[in-house]
Amino acid sequence: MKALFPHAKTTAGVTVRVSVSYLAEQSQPSRGKWFWAYHIRIENGGTQPVQLISRHWIITDGRGARHEVEGDGVVGEQPVIACGESFDYVSGCPLGTPSGQMFGSFRMLLADGTSFDAAIPRFGLVAPAVTP
Repeated sequence: MKALFPHAKTTAGVTVRVSVSYLAEQSQPSRGKWFWAYHIRIENGGTQPVQLISRHWIITDGRGARHEVEGDGVVGEQPVIACGESFDYVSGCPLGTPSGQMFGSFRMLLADGTSFDAAIPRFGLVAPAVTP
């Protein structure tokens, strides 16, 4: 699992795994535009079903400019993840620099009505070096 998802963090039995890919075909470095796709896998290793209610991302570009993104669910869903199950989704991030980083949290609601923030591990956004 480490090779497919090199970044992982566990909070209260919920593991968030991340894999990131630079998308050269959607990037335009000559115009100051770089784009990455990231694949998230959320695994419920806890003792209760959990529902992903909302997301909070902190995105920092190569100049240190910080941008926060908050919203309900992910990719239009608020999935319920049963014990021992996982939920996967893919999304993307554009930047105006060839490098940056992302991290954040998912607000999770347990079946008993309590909630907690599952940490999303920090991961780098790094475009490959281009040689002339």
